[in-house]
Amino acid sequence: MNTDELDLALFKAERRVLEIQTKLHCRARDDARRQFDDLFNLVADPAFLLVAWDRVRGNKGARTAGVDGRTAASIVARIGVTEYLDGLRFSLKGRSFRPVPVRERMIPKAGGKLRRLGIATITDRVAQASLKLVLEPIFEADFLPCSYGFRPMRRAHDAWLRFVTCPRNHDATSGSWRVTSKHASTRSRMCP
Repeated sequence: MNTDELDLALFKAERRVLEIQTKLHCRARDDARRQFDDLFNLVADPAFLLVAWDRVRGNKGARTAGVDGRTAASIVARIGVTEYLDGLRFSLKGRSFRPVPVRERMIPKAGGKLRRLGIATITDRVAQASLKLVLEPIFEADFLPCSYGFRPMRRAHDAWLRFVTCPRNHDATSGSWRVTSKHASTRSRMCP
């Protein structure tokens, strides 16, 4: 598949994924007790895998190989995106896919200490990204608007802005936050 065909396929895949994500989110939002069946087929869906590949490939970590020694660029050069994703889809659908152990590296921290960093293979990252594309809209329906941690389209700056603009004292029954002395000292350091 040449670059233009891949770009068109990606455009169509993104539209399909967004459409399905919207349906999943609406169903989860409208019925909190709803149980979702057949999500596994979405993880192995060609559109979800292509969008997941694009996100993994676009991440700077795509230049880092896992234990298999493959990077996104080496997959493109040696196998090709279509063949690679077809193989992943086949292993997912056939239930033969197994994640492999991560490549472990020690990276320096402040103060001279080291911390472990696990580097998954590109294949494992694509499978994880596809699973995230399926599960995220379902779980997003359960989160409160005031939750910011590790959520799409929400940054630490948004949480900070919400924190500094909230009323300092308010009736707890109204649902507004009450700032404790610990939080007040943090606020005063952030906003002198």
